[in-house]
Amino acid sequence: MKLIRMIHKGEVRPGIWKDELIVDLKTIFPSIPDIGETFFTEGWLEKLFSLNDPGISLNVRLISPICRPSKIICLGKNYAEHAKEGGFDNPAKPLLFCKAPSALSGPFDPIVLPQSSGQIDWEVELAVIIGKTCRRISRSNAMEHVAGFTVMNDVSAREAQFGDAQWFRGKSFDTFAPLGPFLVTPDEIGDINNLQLTTRVDGVLMQNGNTRDLIFDIPFLLEYISKDITLIPGDIISTGTPSGVGIFRNPPVVLKPGNVVECRIEAIGSIINPVMEG
Repeated sequence: MKLIRMIHKGEVRPGIWKDELIVDLKTIFPSIPDIGETFFTEGWLEKLFSLNDPGISLNVRLISPICRPSKIICLGKNYAEHAKEGGFDNPAKPLLFCKAPSALSGPFDPIVLPQSSGQIDWEVELAVIIGKTCRRISRSNAMEHVAGFTVMNDVSAREAQFGDAQWFRGKSFDTFAPLGPFLVTPDEIGDINNLQLTTRVDGVLMQNGNTRDLIFDIPFLLEYISKDITLIPGDIISTGTPSGVGIFRNPPVVLKPGNVVECRIEAIGSIINPVMEG
C-alpha cells in the first residue's frame, strides 16, 4: 500500500495511491485522522489493508506523507563509502542527530536557500516511519514497529553544519527535509537491504548507492535508539546517505537557484525539488 497526503480542493486529506489513481480516504471514512500519531495508534493502517477501492483520477498536490512527527532522527556516516569520501573512519556506533520537524516539506516543493548559510548540499536517504511505540525493543522484532518507508533528502547547509559546534541548525532550515512521495508499507518493498538510491542534479547522476552498504541496519538502529529514547508512531528515522554528496567533490558542487534535485529509491519512487532563492 502507498499512503499519501494531498491537498484537494484546498483541504489536506489522506489517501492511497494506486497506479496514478487515488483513493480519497476522507470520502470513505469521514472520521479518519490525518496520517500521524493518532492515525497509527487508532489502527487505521491495519484497517486500510482490507479496503477494496480502485481509486479515481484526481488533480491533487502531494505533500509530506507524514504530518507533525514528534521527531526526525538522522544517521551520520552510515554508509561506508560516504564516510570514506569525507576522510572518516566508519563509526563504532551510530552517529545520531536531529532535524527539526518544521523542516519537512512535500515531495515536489522547492528547496529554499537560507540567508544565514551557504554550501547547500543534497543527501538521498531511506526514511523509516514508525508505526508502533518503540521502547527498549529488540532487533529480532524491530520491524514489527515499522509502518513503512519513504524517500527523504537530508538537505544540508555545510557552512553552518561544519562551522557550528553541532549539526542541528545546518540540517534544520525550512524546506530542508523534502519527504515522499508515498509512505510505502513493508509488504511492497521486497528486500529492504538491497534498494538502489540515486540523486540527480539537473539530470546529472551524483549519488548511486545501495542499502546493502549500510553500516548499521534498520533493526539494529531501532534497538539502539529505543533503549532510552521512546519512538512514537509517525516518527521518522532517516538512515544515512551513500557517497556522492557535493561538498566532498573536487571541486565542491553546491546547490544554486534554478537547480532541480531528484532523489529516487527503488520500490518507493522519486522526490523532485527545484532550488530557489530564499
